[in-house]
Order: sequence, then structure tokens, then C-alpha cells
Amino acid sequence: MLRGEKQRSRGKDSKKSVALPGQIRYNQSIMDNRPVGFFDSGLGGLTAVSAFRARLPEENIIYFGDTARNPYGTRSVAELRIMAEENLRFLRRFSVKAVIVACGTMSANVPEVFSAWEVPVFDVLRPSVRAMAAVPGKAPLAVIATEASIRSGAFASALQHACPGREVLSVACQEFVSLCETGHTAPEDPALRSSVEKLLSPLKEAGPDALLLGCTHFGLIAPAIQAFLGPGTALVSASAFAADAMQEYLIRHEMTGGSGCESYYTSGDLAEFEKLAGRFLGRPITALKGMAGE
Repeated sequence: MLRGEKQRSRGKDSKKSVALPGQIRYNQSIMDNRPVGFFDSGLGGLTAVSAFRARLPEENIIYFGDTARNPYGTRSVAELRIMAEENLRFLRRFSVKAVIVACGTMSANVPEVFSAWEVPVFDVLRPSVRAMAAVPGKAPLAVIATEASIRSGAFASALQHACPGREVLSVACQEFVSLCETGHTAPEDPALRSSVEKLLSPLKEAGPDALLLGCTHFGLIAPAIQAFLGPGTALVSASAFAADAMQEYLIRHEMTGGSGCESYYTSGDLAEFEKLAGRFLGRPITALKGMAGE
């Protein structure tokens, strides 16, 4: 199991206050029914949706998969900055109360866009790095992500700062994104197994204590990665720890509430997105056409 995984328009009700793990108290008498927004270049961000839904099942969710402009991992920083702002403006149309940037490439390359936004924005870099810092041992720590994320050096720099004295290994695995977006996610899939062996063999030889899945797409192929690396390497889910951070924030600021509604938008092919997203989520969905920057 991935580390981190777990099995203001307001209205009021009369529910009790509930204590959650970590001594956080959830005051159910105050509700903020606005949705939480998520965006990614495509399907990978659904791993963050699943993790968040497991934690706060009553929250309303708006998801935007920008499949028409996928992949983000080969884009320049200037392009990513423009697309990040456009994606946030798209979500703003739905009066979201907070946003999870369910994309490691965006998190690593344009954090200044998110820190300046009008509602709380959570990336997948900082929470996952904090989780990696808690991994015991003296063996190396590793991160895999897209080309743009590894090129930025953001994950490696953050890990080195948080884990002084630990060797940090970084590998760009852009090929994994394409495999995920075309449905090659089953552990026994020949194309996926070949790609995992090709890209991760050097890491396997290094024997890291933990591997950070720095792209949210990679959570979709975690079983194949774990099977190749073996049980000695713990997988750390960037999506799961971003969901943790959002959960804690909403509860502490009394911003929880909703009816469990979900809306999915994609800039790409609707039928293909619905088919693959439904497979990953384990239930059918209906997607609507959405274009960032509208």
C-alpha cells in the first residue's frame, strides 16, 4: 500500500463535533458547501481525487483534466505559468473554496502562481517531501517525476533540504505519463512492465528506502512499480499527502461541508476521458467539455 493512503456560501445543521485522527476536531454544525477544485494535465490527478474523497466523502468536487494540452511535463516554465493561471481561472467559475494542484510538474515549476491566488491552493510537492523526511534509514531517497519536474530540481532540492545527509536520486519518467493516459496501467501490461524495468533499473540497484511518486499519474501504476522494486522500497504518494494537507486545512478553518457531488471537465475527448477515468475511479462518470482560460 502507498504511504499516505487510507482505507463561502454556508448553511447550518445540528450535527455533532467529531474528533478525527491527529486531534483535529470536525465541527459539523458549520458547513461550507462550495466545492474543492482539482486540476491536472489529464487523468493522473484522479489519484488525488480518490485520496481526498476517502478522507472527506461529503465534500463537493470540481475536476479539470486538461487532456487537450497533455503532457505538461515537456513544457517550458513560461508555458506552464500561463496554463496554471488559465486552469485556476477555469475553476474560479465554480466558486471553489480551495484548490489542489494535482500535478507534480506544475507544483515544481510555478509555485509563485499558487501562492498569490485568491483562495488556498495546495500543491503535491511540499506535503510529500515532509512525508519523505520521516522515512527512517540511511539508504538513498528517490523521486521520479516528469521531465520538467526533474529539470527544475525542485523535488531534489526540497528533499535535500528536508533530509540533510541523505543521498537523493532523481529520475525523469515522462514515458509513464503517456502509458497512463493510454490505459496501460495494469501491472501485467507488457508495455508498462518493459518501461518500468528500463527506467527504474538504476534505482533498483541503488536500493532506496523510499521512492516519491512525484507525478500524480504514477499512482495509477504504483502496483507495477512496487512489484519491480520490491518490498524494501516504500512508495510515497504525492496525491495522498496533498489530500491530507487539504483535509487538515479545511477542518481547522471550519470550511468543510457538501453533499458529495462531483463534476468532471476535460479539454480533450469526452468519451475517452470518461472511459479511462471511470476505470481508474472504479465507477462510471459523466464528463463535460471545459476549456481553460474561458
